[in-house]
Amino acid sequence: MKIAELLQIPNLANTNLIAGSAGMEREVFTVNMMDAPDIIPYLKPNELLVTTAYHLKDHPDALLELVEAMAEQNCAGLGIKTKRFVQEVPEKVIETANQLAFPIIELPLEQSLGEIVNHSLHAILNQRANELTYVMETHKQFTNLIMDGKGIPKLLDRLSEMIGFPIVLINQYLKPTSQPNSNSKPLTIIKHLLTEGFSFSISKTTFLSFSVLFNQQTYSVFPIYTSGKNFGYLAILGEIKGSDHLTTLTIEQATNVISFALMQEHTLKQHERSVRNDFFTHFLEDAFSSQEEITNRAKEFSIQVNKPYICLVGKLDETNINTSYSELQQKIDTIFEFIEEELFDSTISIHFFSKGKLCILLYEGEEVSSDTMDFITELLSELQTKISTHFETTISFGVSNFSQNFFHIKNAFIEAKSALKEGSLSRKTQYISFYRTKDIIELLRAIPQEDLKNFYTYTLQGFTTTNKEEENILLQTMSVYLETHCQISETAKRLYVHRNTVIYRLEKCEDLLGKSLKDADTTLQIRIALRIKTLLNL
Repeated sequence: MKIAELLQIPNLANTNLIAGSAGMEREVFTVNMMDAPDIIPYLKPNELLVTTAYHLKDHPDALLELVEAMAEQNCAGLGIKTKRFVQEVPEKVIETANQLAFPIIELPLEQSLGEIVNHSLHAILNQRANELTYVMETHKQFTNLIMDGKGIPKLLDRLSEMIGFPIVLINQYLKPTSQPNSNSKPLTIIKHLLTEGFSFSISKTTFLSFSVLFNQQTYSVFPIYTSGKNFGYLAILGEIKGSDHLTTLTIEQATNVISFALMQEHTLKQHERSVRNDFFTHFLEDAFSSQEEITNRAKEFSIQVNKPYICLVGKLDETNINTSYSELQQKIDTIFEFIEEELFDSTISIHFFSKGKLCILLYEGEEVSSDTMDFITELLSELQTKISTHFETTISFGVSNFSQNFFHIKNAFIEAKSALKEGSLSRKTQYISFYRTKDIIELLRAIPQEDLKNFYTYTLQGFTTTNKEEENILLQTMSVYLETHCQISETAKRLYVHRNTVIYRLEKCEDLLGKSLKDADTTLQIRIALRIKTLLNL
């Protein structure tokens, strides 16, 4: 208890404060008595020392040294029996005690030091017992609110009533997650701090208070830990003093109950997330028997199958190769949870899934336009900035073309992964890559040259029996013929030859190929072979 409270107990009514009145708020944790000359090495913080000052009677300067040493070690105060061995406390000692705000108490002669110690400790223990009883009742109240299903917001309302200050529950990124409806001032301040890049650093067993200059308001912040990890903080619009035990104990009980409630919520979210990811994985793997089954399953996750979608696939840029697999996966899970929470609060309709090291965002839209793509770019850029700020890592995204409905998402997912991979091959980080449909030449470039040569040789092997000049003429004629949709007259016109010449050349091509140019598979193979010829300059 405080010095001021201790002096109010009936058995210490005859005591008299003779110095250090400014230190009446000093905390008393224990009371001890000593008359040994070597007291100073045994002093403890928040200890009230009572003494007859017997060993100081012939050394008045030693009392000044004792007071200075006790103040330096943050002792609670000094109780002296005057009128016995020391008739009065020297004026210099009183002056120093007043300057140091260190209480000096004159003890009555009629009580022994043992009685004074016993009465003081009894009062302290009684107060502590009352505090513990109050704590248990408070904890029970908060627990009942959660058990009755009234939730964390109701608990915060109750706590706000008890301590007399508005409260906001914020996560470790200073993002408000729950607040009483009665006051939005703390929320405004927290958003301002977030904008300025502010962050708290508090241990599990402490709290802090700070003041904001622009409104001269003091705020107190208590940490909340779940499973040994810092979930966030209770931000209180008001100063909570460390000496106010009942208030700090009340808030600590609230943080304990909130911690368990958050762990329960987190477990439920993990289960829901796992079920949702399983559904999407099974959908990609064609594990469902019919579109009707897909439609019914999708409804469980508020997915409208007839809506158009754009698929966005994200992946962390892995720059630290020394990170263990478990550490990397834990980091991925944490960042993906962060992304999901960010999207949950947005007004747009985005469905979130994860698959291994990939996060999948399905943007539900009506039509594709430049405005849509600009919006997606802005959204993803904002996510990249926040992830870089909070996690000191980067993430990249691949964006698919518009998918007409949910049933076509598998192709959109492949497109988004392809776009993501394309950016990765360019050694870029924190990029946003949009998928574009590749032409036939780009597709052929993705095939090993040896395989392309083998295909070309196999398809046009009959032409190796002719000389090079004749081979080029025949291949050119066949190429123009196919490009003109097999129109002989148009082919002759483009080649500046007679129609009969074209017919003759085409018949010879068929003889060399051993196949008819009217066969669709044959003409497809020839078209591809001719593109390979151009690509490889054969």
